[in-house]
Amino acid sequence: MYIKLVAINGRFTHSSLALFHVRNELETHCPNISTEIFQLTIRDPRYEVLLRLSKDTPDAIFFSTAVWNSDCVEELITDLHALLPSCQLVVGGPQAAVVGANVKSGSCTVVRGAIEAVQEEFYRDLQATALQRQYGRSFFHLKEKHEKFVSPYRDEDFAIHLKNRNVYYESSRGCPFSCSYCLSSAENGTVHKDLPQIRRELDQIMSYDTKVLRFVDRTFNDRPDRALAIWKLVLEYDSETLFHFEIAPDRISEEMFAYLATVPPGRFQFEIGIQSTHEPTLAAINRKIDPKVAHDTVSRLAEMGTVHLHADLILGLPHESRSSYLKSFADIFAMGPHYIQMGLLKLLPDTSISNEASDFSYRSCAKPPYSVLANQWLNAETLQELYWFSECVEKFCNNRFFPSLWRYFRKQMIDVASFFMLLLEIAHTEKLFELAATQDLLCSLLVKALNQRNDWELTRELLIYDWLRCGQRKLPVCLEKNVGAERLLRDRLYQQLPMEIPGLYLPKERNRFFKQTLFYRFSAEFFSEIEASTTGASSVAFLAEREESLFRLQKVVPLPY
Repeated sequence: MYIKLVAINGRFTHSSLALFHVRNELETHCPNISTEIFQLTIRDPRYEVLLRLSKDTPDAIFFSTAVWNSDCVEELITDLHALLPSCQLVVGGPQAAVVGANVKSGSCTVVRGAIEAVQEEFYRDLQATALQRQYGRSFFHLKEKHEKFVSPYRDEDFAIHLKNRNVYYESSRGCPFSCSYCLSSAENGTVHKDLPQIRRELDQIMSYDTKVLRFVDRTFNDRPDRALAIWKLVLEYDSETLFHFEIAPDRISEEMFAYLATVPPGRFQFEIGIQSTHEPTLAAINRKIDPKVAHDTVSRLAEMGTVHLHADLILGLPHESRSSYLKSFADIFAMGPHYIQMGLLKLLPDTSISNEASDFSYRSCAKPPYSVLANQWLNAETLQELYWFSECVEKFCNNRFFPSLWRYFRKQMIDVASFFMLLLEIAHTEKLFELAATQDLLCSLLVKALNQRNDWELTRELLIYDWLRCGQRKLPVCLEKNVGAERLLRDRLYQQLPMEIPGLYLPKERNRFFKQTLFYRFSAEFFSEIEASTTGASSVAFLAEREESLFRLQKVVPLPY
């Protein structure tokens, strides 16, 4: 029996952990079968995908499906059923039941829950080509769940299926929380691998020059001591791997803070689920989080500058009004994360919030990903306004273009929500959302918003500083003030700077230093704001090399000239 295992990923660099588990379980229970893994993307031409999957007339095709690819899977199942009527089509994953309900009756079999928990009769029926409509049970009902919970990868996978892709790894399964909007709330229970097992499995994964390793634990640090031990373990490997973790902000111990301060920049990335800072909203979604603790945790981590921080905020949650959503945004902005992931609430099937949708007057899209359209706190017009507000934040904040400007906003406690509302008006007028969001365009729109403020001269200098630290060699028109001033400054500094500055250049390197370096003169107020280390500095040298930091910006040296 020949079986194809299919995942439709978001992009090529993604991989599907589920397929490897399915392959192993099939080969364990059905030793006479052969399997082939297909990792495709949602951008692949649909007809060509159909041809690849139907080639060689497989006996069965298994699909892993989620909300963002289920429409594609439904179409493929419908077409494959017409093309290969004797081929058994099986669908699993979070969206499996919905796909099974939407396609023609009898065209596919639904497997609910983890493949490791599927009953033995499934494999007997598969080999007898007599599959029923549905199989599956909860992984947490298994007596042998610890024995079943192992990494599914084989050595050859890293040369074929995982080459140049992110690798996904589970050190725990399940979630201790029951957030009403999350699919994890549909199951109760957690299971954790012990450290020796994790070490054995990571020894294999890390021996293959893994570029990105994503821990898919729903709450990685639910056991803080265990999380710290794993952080220490992964950095023992001689690699430049980026490790991604989803963490809760209220489960970081002092020992963890101390260790994270020593982590080399660019090795750890945290996704921190805050979702809202509005207490009634947090209570309604059963999100047990203290906004003050979240603020202290994220602010402290951001100040360290060692871990890249994503903070999640969801638009459309119960009890979240326009004003409270904008306050939630302002609260999270003040924490200083490097990326504010502002997502639209999805009313996923089988979640508590979808079952309560009528109680909250929710309206949502009928097709995946079931995006919310309105509720009793946000009418459609207001929700649309806040959606574009969130997109505006995405364009201007979630990059490395303007870190000094946003740091200044946080330090001065500027009404950032009102500022972004003004920026949104300008963005609509200039049709930002219909254009490529280049650094040049974003900067020009920021100038239009900032030059209406009393601190325009200072914020203009901060924009210039950020622009040149990003590696740009020439200022955009919107920031130019005195054309040719930079050249005059370079010539003057060439005459004034000594023949040698230790740590910066030697006499024989002096000409090359001036050729490669950019110089800009700033005000005393600017240097006070960025806290330059050189007393009495009046200009900055932007060097032709990058910092060893999260954003990898150009190195700078304040000069007292």
